[in-house]
Order: sequence, then C-alpha cells, then structure tokens
Amino acid sequence: MRLGILGGTFDPIHYAHLFLAEDARVRYDLDEVLFIPNGQPAHKLPRAVADAEHRCRMVELATEPNMAFRASRIEVEREGPSYSVDTLRAFRRDYPSAELFFITGVDAVAEIGTWREAKEVARLTTFLAAPREGAPFESLADALDPDLGARVLPLSTPRVDISSTLLRERVRSGLPIRYLTPDPVVAYIEAHGLYR
Repeated sequence: MRLGILGGTFDPIHYAHLFLAEDARVRYDLDEVLFIPNGQPAHKLPRAVADAEHRCRMVELATEPNMAFRASRIEVEREGPSYSVDTLRAFRRDYPSAELFFITGVDAVAEIGTWREAKEVARLTTFLAAPREGAPFESLADALDPDLGARVLPLSTPRVDISSTLLRERVRSGLPIRYLTPDPVVAYIEAHGLYR
C-alpha cells in the first residue's frame, strides 16, 4: 500500500489542498491520502485557530466525495503538541507494510532539520515536495543536510493561489468564498459563524 499523508491546520481546508493531494495521488500512484488536521500545532501560530472539531468536520466534508481521500483525527485526539514523528510512528505501527509519502511544500522540506527527531522522520517517510513561490524544488540541494538521509521526490503540481488566510479574510469582509472551497465547507462556515 502507498499511503499519502497531508497534514496542516486546515483553517479552513480549500481547493488548493485538495488539488495538491489529488495530484500527488495520481502522479505517485498512491492508494489513499490521509488529511490530518493539527491538534495543537507544535510551532505556535501567530493567531487564534478555529476549534479542532470545526476544522476536522470541514476536512471530513471536503474529502468525502473522493474515495481515495480520508480525514484522520490522529493529531486532534493525541494529547499535547502535534509532532510529525509521532504521527508517522503511529502510521508505521498501523500500516506496517505501507510506504508512507509525506506531501508538503519545498519550504517545509527545507526545514526538516529543525523538526523533532528529524532523522527518524526522514527514515519513516518519503517526502513529496511541491514548489512554493520563491522555493523551487532545485533549492533543496543547498538547504537539506545530506546526513538526514531524507528521500525527497518532486511534486511538480501547478500552483493554485488559494490560501486559508485568503478565505478567512474574505469571510471577515463579507465576501464570497464559494468556488474557493467545496460548497459543504462554505455552508459549514456560515452555519457556525466561523471567521467573522
């Protein structure tokens, strides 16, 4: 089994997340992609984050139509900060024969040396690295410590210029977010008065 892992705050989830996951699934023949909302992010965010239950529910609503996508509450249900190494160990235990593929941006991969137990993270997974503005895949050659032994494959997905920040700002300003995120997520945000 080839298992993709896409973690994030997902505050809220949007079409760029979904497209990135689908592109990774097709390009790397992944059997399934797990979307993992952070419970308590290890790195303190500079703003308040919507309640984990709201973020999980929005991820469930957004991923439901795709049979290869699944929402996971593993980090939300875990006590304390969310560390990638703990999540990867749990998946290695639950799926001992699976190949794990961590879907993220080139900018995040460039910083894995700062992650908790970075060598263990690198041992447990293969990174699928999508380019970000100002961070092409080629920039990893200089940024990654070769001693980590990280396996990194390029994910040359087209850039979709949507961000959770954009959605929150639009909601706050009374502007529409339809067609930036799935309709059930739009309805959920409206029903629960999120980001006002």
